[in-house]
Amino acid sequence: MLDQHPISLQNRLVKSSMLSSMLAGVVALILLLVISLYQNMQTHDNMMDEIADLILVSDISSHVGNELDDLSEQFDIKYELKLDELILIESQDLAFSQIGSKVFFQNDHFGFVWLEGRLFRYYSEQSDQQILTMLQPMSARVDQLFKSLLGYGGVLIILWGIQWFILHFIIRRQFRSIHQLSKLISQKTVKDLSPITPSKPELKELQPIVSQINQMMERLDRAITAEQRFTADASHELRSPLSAIQMRLQLLKRKYQSDHEDLSQDLEQILKDVSRGSNILENLLLLARLDPSSTQDVPIQSIDLDRLTKEVLHSVQPLSQEKNIQFKTELGNHAINANPELMFSCIRNLVDNAIRYTPPNGIVDISIKQNNNEILFVIENEGHGIEQTVIDRLGERFYRKLGTRTSGSGLGLSICRKIVELHQAEIVFKKSELGGLKVEIKFH
Repeated sequence: MLDQHPISLQNRLVKSSMLSSMLAGVVALILLLVISLYQNMQTHDNMMDEIADLILVSDISSHVGNELDDLSEQFDIKYELKLDELILIESQDLAFSQIGSKVFFQNDHFGFVWLEGRLFRYYSEQSDQQILTMLQPMSARVDQLFKSLLGYGGVLIILWGIQWFILHFIIRRQFRSIHQLSKLISQKTVKDLSPITPSKPELKELQPIVSQINQMMERLDRAITAEQRFTADASHELRSPLSAIQMRLQLLKRKYQSDHEDLSQDLEQILKDVSRGSNILENLLLLARLDPSSTQDVPIQSIDLDRLTKEVLHSVQPLSQEKNIQFKTELGNHAINANPELMFSCIRNLVDNAIRYTPPNGIVDISIKQNNNEILFVIENEGHGIEQTVIDRLGERFYRKLGTRTSGSGLGLSICRKIVELHQAEIVFKKSELGGLKVEIKFH
């Protein structure tokens, strides 16, 4: 299964750069090993050749013998000089007689021999009737080489550590352009969809992204402007005719109320339909004006949430008395920073929704409580149960549960959600223990 976690491009760049550097360092170390080994072999072979010349050319005096002993000890070289079958000089700690045919990879004077469990560099030269044989353990050559390589490796590791810090610093600094671009994008709101202008110097790799974002915001700006203009124009154009129709219906109802009871009832029903249409238009206008990101455009003041709730309950008395709804309230004295008109509309819509979907003679429970630094407004109503699928869609525009006989526009909870978001609060829809809907608003 593919990894679904987000990938850090910054970390990937650091890792890939470090891996490339480490690979190059390892290859360089291997090449250094090969070259150093070759040079080391050449140097020691030349030394063995010079010692051989010294032994063969010089008389075997005490002075020469001391010099040979010094060289032998310094380079760990063992030697044997024979005249026919007579051994003139030899190192006492190696049995040269065991060499025999054990020499391999022999080339000219040099070769290799495995003796007494160790690998030796073999040298043999014949001058007149003298035969000189020299042996040097390969460990004497390799040990010095590996000590040097360990030093190089240590330096390389230190350089890798320094490079990691430098790469991390440089790449992080280069990524400031991306962070600045992200900050510029986050500052954009519905009322500010102007093109993004990155700081100079601008990265070429980001230019296509910035260009596409600017084009998208331009299209979004046109779409939002068109939607708001259409909603506002349509609502304004329809408001006047509906108001005129409503007034004429009221006049007709008064005119025929006493003589034509059936006509009066029909006019009353038509009047309710027109009133509902006017209410939908008012809600559409309110929705068109609300923008959750433009808090600074809304006048905010400290208001008494409990007092505002009581005013709402007083305004819906005719509707609640019509269904004989009982309100159970748990209020106190809680102040919040909000726009009084918008918050009144929000609570009014919540209470109106609760009354509409509560059975006759039912109960609507309203409470306001303080929880640490939060104020919690809760409203819940009795009902016959509500599905989770319905709860998940509450707050969508024009959404109403199918099969209900309750009148409404489907905009009330949508307006509530938008007003709550505008005040940087949280609204949650839940199932109520009373059987209906429970709505919680958290004011921070």
